[in-house]
Amino acid sequence: MLEVVNESAAALGEKLEVRTVRRVEGSAFEIYLHKTSQDLPPQIAVVIAYEGDNAAEARSIAQHVAFANPTYLTRDEVPADEIAKERATVEAITREEGKPEAALPKIVEGRVNAYIKQVSLLDQDYAKDNKISVAKAAENAGITIQGFARVKVGA
Repeated sequence: MLEVVNESAAALGEKLEVRTVRRVEGSAFEIYLHKTSQDLPPQIAVVIAYEGDNAAEARSIAQHVAFANPTYLTRDEVPADEIAKERATVEAITREEGKPEAALPKIVEGRVNAYIKQVSLLDQDYAKDNKISVAKAAENAGITIQGFARVKVGA
């Protein structure tokens, strides 16, 4: 890999630095490259691994990933310690807001679920139709999302 980076740097005349390498396994792949400026090369790259025959919908989900920046594929992948940390944070915020003690557990649980929905791709509201989740959009299209990777230049 170092050889490829060095050859590319020499061809471009620019210093290149690889900060992130991700491996995505799946049956089929769709790639989306997003430009933040028309004058520059793409700044965000997304690879979606999926099973099924609907490449157009897989690409749409890749565009969603570029926009929504999820961290995990499913809610089950969110580490327990990350959830516990979020729970402690939202509990402290909820207490500071002066919410009734009896309502605290329900409010905290709702906020923790909202956090999990934000970081889990399949639980997110689909950017093209926010009435359904990404999981439901994939199901409707006859595909199963097996994994994804999102990288941003400079991050």
